[in-house]
Amino acid sequence: MKFVDQVRIYVKAGDGGNGAVAFRREKYVDKGGPSGGDGGNGGSVIFEADPQLTTLLDFRYQQHHRAQSGEHGLGSDCNGKKGEDLVLRVPVGTLVKDGEDPSGDVLCDLSAPAQRFVVAKGGRGGLGNINFATSTRQTPRFAQDGTLGEELTLTLELKLLADVGLLGFPNAGKSTLISRISRARPKIADYPFTTLVPNLGVVAYKDRKSFVVADIPGLIEGAAEGHGLGLQFLKHVERCRVLVHLVDLSAGAEGRRPLDDFDTINRELTKYSALLADKPQVVVANKLDLPDAREALPAFTLAMKQRGIRVLAMSGATGEGSQAVLDACARVLFGGVSRKPHGQELRAVVTAHEALHAVKPARARARGAPTRKAKAKPARPPTKGKRGPAKAAAKKARGGR
Repeated sequence: MKFVDQVRIYVKAGDGGNGAVAFRREKYVDKGGPSGGDGGNGGSVIFEADPQLTTLLDFRYQQHHRAQSGEHGLGSDCNGKKGEDLVLRVPVGTLVKDGEDPSGDVLCDLSAPAQRFVVAKGGRGGLGNINFATSTRQTPRFAQDGTLGEELTLTLELKLLADVGLLGFPNAGKSTLISRISRARPKIADYPFTTLVPNLGVVAYKDRKSFVVADIPGLIEGAAEGHGLGLQFLKHVERCRVLVHLVDLSAGAEGRRPLDDFDTINRELTKYSALLADKPQVVVANKLDLPDAREALPAFTLAMKQRGIRVLAMSGATGEGSQAVLDACARVLFGGVSRKPHGQELRAVVTAHEALHAVKPARARARGAPTRKAKAKPARPPTKGKRGPAKAAAKKARGGR
C-alpha cells in the first residue's frame, strides 16, 4: 500500500431544508389553517480516528466530500428528513489544519483511537408556516429557508504514533533492527535510501508489555532544510517518547567518521525542533558483525564516554546486543525493567492471594506438623424451661398430670 501522509481536501456540510407553506384542505374541516412542516437539518462532516488505518491514500484520489442535505418540509404538518452525517475515517495521529490559512492553524489533533471531531456543521432546517400562525395572523403565507452548511478547505497531515523512533544515516541498519525485534518486514538492501516510507513494528517485550517502533528513512546533513527525505519524515518522530540513534561503525570505509555522523544527526534535530532534540536518546553502535566496526568500537565508546553518553553495541544482522537496546528503551517507556520471568511473577501473585485469603488451618497445615490439642468444653448446665430435664421428671412423678 502506498504511504501518503499529507493531502488537501474540500469538505461541505449538508444544507438545511426549507420550511413548507401549506394549508389544510380536508372535507368537513372548516378553515383548517396552515400545515407546512419544518425542513430537516443538514448532515455534518465528522472526522474519526481509526487505528486500523495507516495512510491517507484514500483522500488522495477523492478530495471532495459532501454530507447529505436535509429534506424540505411537507404539508399535513410533515417535517423534512434530517441529512445523514458524513464520517471520514483517518489514521490515528492525523492533524486537521485550515487549508486557507497560511499559518496552517491546527483545528484538531486526532491522537486517540475512536476520537471524533465535527469539522463542518450542517445547516439548520427552516421553519414551516405552521410556526408563524398567531391570533392576528391565522393564515401565514411564508416560511423560513434553511441555512447553508459549512464548507472548508482542509489540509490533513499524518504524524505516526510510535513509542520508539529509529534514527540514523542511510544504511545504518534501522530496517534490519526493526525486522529483528518485530514482525515488520521492510525492504532491506545495501544501497542508500532503501527505506522511502516509515515502517511501524510492534515489539512484544517482557511481562506482557509491548511498544511500537517506527523506522524513519535515513537522514543526511541538511535534512532540516529539505535535503534527502529528512524534512518529509522528521515530523514522524515528533510524537516518539524515546529515540534510538543508530551509528554505523563501518562508515569509515565510506570516508565518514561515526562521531561526525552522530553530531550531524543531532544538529538536524535541533534545527527542526528544539523539543525533538531534547527527547531521550539511546545511542547504539551498530554492525558489530563487521571487523572494521569492532575495531572502531573502543575509540567511539571512549569519545562518547568523555561526553557523558553511554553507548550500547549491537549487530542487527546477528541480533547480538539487541535485547540490551530493548531494555534501555523499556526503562524510559515503563519507568524500569522487570527481569522476572512470567512463571515466577505468576507464582508471586498466587502466593499473595493465598496470604490475603487464608484457608482453614487444617487444610493449610503441612504433613507431620504438630497439632494443637483442642480444649475440653465444660459441661453444659441443664436448661430451664418447659422442656428441661428437671421439669420433665416432676411431671412424670405426678402421674403425667
